[in-house]
This record gives sequence, structure tokens and C-alpha cells, in this order.
Amino acid sequence: MASVGEEFSGRVAIITGGARGMGAAAAEHFLKAGGAVHLWDLNAKALKETTARLNAFGEVQSDIVDISDEASIEKAIQSCFDRFEKIDILVNCAGIAGVNALVEDFPIDIWRKVIDVNLTGFFLTCRAVIPHMREAKYGRIINVASVAGKEGNPRASAYSVSKAGVIGLTKSLGKELATENITVNVITPAVIETEMLADVTKGQIDYMVSKIPMSRMGTVDEVAEMIGFLASDRASFSTAAVFDMSGGRSTY
Repeated sequence: MASVGEEFSGRVAIITGGARGMGAAAAEHFLKAGGAVHLWDLNAKALKETTARLNAFGEVQSDIVDISDEASIEKAIQSCFDRFEKIDILVNCAGIAGVNALVEDFPIDIWRKVIDVNLTGFFLTCRAVIPHMREAKYGRIINVASVAGKEGNPRASAYSVSKAGVIGLTKSLGKELATENITVNVITPAVIETEMLADVTKGQIDYMVSKIPMSRMGTVDEVAEMIGFLASDRASFSTAAVFDMSGGRSTY
């Protein structure tokens, strides 16, 4: 087995939501361990800036991709093959928070958008890469859900439902692929210090932190370490599994 310092040598990782936050931190982790990354994001400005910064660590490609759109995904898959000729790892980090509102007041259009990006988008990306992983007889898929998908956060129904769906998708898909050297796992962070918090009220953030026994948010580097472990051969016997990153909040 390769040392941790070079364990992703020759591996190619697609990272959705790769322009910022957890996705960008995961990309840096892979690059520093010898891998190549293909960043997908809708934020063109952040994507350009992050790609330029990460180029110092290794081979980076980036594309503007809407993961809720099948055509956009297929175009990006082709772009990845044009550059790297393979896909070894998929990390689904893309996501939106939606709004904080009671169920009876929740805007239908925002509900549908959150589900389209946070759940259907993960389904579509997994669906697109699996045939290539099957052909290569190797793959690692890591989905980023949330502790909200386990417990349900009040006034965040769409987000909570979408993340619960990602957990169910991971368990189902992991079992489907269990004999094909393709693992599928999901992490469930509590509140993590990312730019996404700009879309969340201070009251909601305070509520989430108050439920964490460690009394702090997690960091993107901590998440990147977990993603790196699950993408490595060190986690070869783990699939269809949920990995907690909640500072002690989760009870199961």
C-alpha cells in the first residue's frame, strides 16, 4: 500500500461544489497526496480563483457544471475524460441551504430547487460515473450529507429531507456495488465553517452549534481528512456506511 503522502498518485477525483468550502479543501488534500482533480461548480468566479490557487499543488481541471442538469453533467464527464482519461473518485460536495421557514410557509420553488441540487444532483452524478467505474473495476464515491439528514433541523425541512435522501441513496447504491470494488459512503457533518453559512441566519447557526457537545463548528480541513480516508484503499471494507462528523451531536 502507498504511503499516505502519495496514496492518490495516478488517481483522478471529480469534486462537485469544488470551488469553495469542503470541496476545495478536499481537492487540496487529494492534490497534496499525488492525485489529480476535476472541480465542478456553478460559481465561475470562485472556480477560477480556486483553480489558480490549487494549480500550485498539482494537476487541476475545472468546469462550470449544474449537477441538477443531466446535459451539463454529461458534458463535464466528457471534459474529464478528454483531460484525464479516467474517473476513480467522485466526491459530492455541491449543495444549497435554501431558506429558514416553517413548513406551511416554505416556498415551493425553493423546496424544489433544494431537492434538485442536494438530492437529485447527487443521484445524477453517481448515475453518470458508475458505468466508467464499473468498466475500470474500481471506484470510490463519497457523498456529503449532514447531521440534519439524521435528526431534522426545524425550519429547514427541504435541507433536512434532501440530506436524509442522500443517506438513503448512499446505503442503497453501496449495496448495489458491494461486489464490484466500488465503495459508496456518506459523511454527516454538523455545522462546518464554510461560505454556505452566509445563507443561514445567525439564529439557526447558534441553534446548531448549541447542540454540539464540543461547542464549536467543524473545519473544512477536518472534513477533507475524512473524505481522503474514505477515498483511499485504507477504507476498502467500508461501504453503504454513514460516518459521523458532528462533534458528539449525533446519537446514532
